[in-house]
Amino acid sequence: MFRMGLTGGIAAGKSVAAQRLADLGAVVIDHDLLARDAVAPGSVGLAEVVDAFGPGVLAADGSLDRPALGRLVFADDEKRRRLEGIIHPEVRRLAAEHEAAAGAADRRAVVVHDIPLLVETGQADRFHLLVVVDTPAEQRVARLVETRGLPETEARERVAAQAGDGERRAQADVLLDGTGSPDDLRRQVDELWARVRQEVSEELEAEELGG
Repeated sequence: MFRMGLTGGIAAGKSVAAQRLADLGAVVIDHDLLARDAVAPGSVGLAEVVDAFGPGVLAADGSLDRPALGRLVFADDEKRRRLEGIIHPEVRRLAAEHEAAAGAADRRAVVVHDIPLLVETGQADRFHLLVVVDTPAEQRVARLVETRGLPETEARERVAAQAGDGERRAQADVLLDGTGSPDDLRRQVDELWARVRQEVSEELEAEELGG
């Protein structure tokens, strides 16, 4: 099994890269989706979030009101760390379960952990390969305003709440250029995938010859 970490700043193009990897045959573990599972209605995680931030983070149906919570934590480092302390341990547990299942099903599996805050949470050394979709902060702010309808102030807060571009680049084994079109990014992913599959095949062949 080959373990890849995939990250990038908000609106960098990481979702395009993750979807392309899934299309090519990777097992993509989306940590954002796992984070939703961790605070699903009725979960211990959701109860802890309400205890920490109050009933104002609940929607009328009892689920988590994500925009309300986001407004609280993205502009406050202490609150954001408190939220991460609730959610991240559960996400890692769920991710480990998914990874183990993928490896048991196929020794040649390429498991991609799609983690927005990979660098921020100190997970850079957990993978055979760390891939960063790299798009400058100003371009990402513009995308958040243009494509997601965020006010510029909120967009800048969200970008600033994450690691800086230089921090991610310093940790990366591979940089994918997210400044162009989605098709440009997909072509880069295709090239990366070919290299990874070749490496996996060579390692397995070496193991078989050695065994």
